[in-house]
Amino acid sequence: MRAVPPVTVDDLERLAARTWRGLEEQPHGGWLLRAGGGFTGRANSALVVGEPAGDLTTAVADVTRWYRDRGLRPCAAVPTPGSGAADEAFAAAGWSRDEDNLVLTAALRPWVTAAADVPVTLAAEPDEAWLAGYRYRGAALPPAAETVLRRAERPLFASVRLDEPPAPLAAVARGVLADGWLVISAVTVADAHRRRGLATRVMSALATDALDRGGHSCLLQVAASNGPALALYARLGFTEHHRYHYRWAPAEG
Repeated sequence: MRAVPPVTVDDLERLAARTWRGLEEQPHGGWLLRAGGGFTGRANSALVVGEPAGDLTTAVADVTRWYRDRGLRPCAAVPTPGSGAADEAFAAAGWSRDEDNLVLTAALRPWVTAAADVPVTLAAEPDEAWLAGYRYRGAALPPAAETVLRRAERPLFASVRLDEPPAPLAAVARGVLADGWLVISAVTVADAHRRRGLATRVMSALATDALDRGGHSCLLQVAASNGPALALYARLGFTEHHRYHYRWAPAEG
């Protein structure tokens, strides 16, 4: 089995950013400012990789102003290791720190699952059923979500239907192939269909497609507190590449 190729934290973060983009993006030196209508931290945070334009104190002020001008609470995604000085600058400006998120990688392969006989539909566009099936942080999607989800090069939307409409989909996931890396996100299994291998099944379908198109590795991002997801991904052979966390500016007023 092919091993995951070596890649730096900065390069992997830049690659992942291409697969989940804001509606507006602007470079700030090596940093990338992203705004996406408030839907997800990834699409609404400054990606802190490389050096900013100017010194760190000025950069923090620039980031603050950029997000305030767009009606968003300023946020920065800070990968570790590698961004310690920037993290200290945000902390010195009073920005709070969220929990760690893990960036996991594995060699790409169609994972074995107990639900291997369950058909998966792969589509280039998310239909209404898929959008309803993706429960971001347990809630329905905001208006900006569909545009953010589409905003990548050739995204694929996987779904499993076990019951006839109007019953909801049993499972959904999204995948984007970039430079041989399959970046999987939005893995959601309906409560009534958990513990049946459906998360692995939709991931496997996306992996099979990516392998057919020359893919070699897979990347996932998951909160450090999400124990069930971490246990699943460990069983599938994923290991930690690095971590990142969000810094949030103090609320106005």
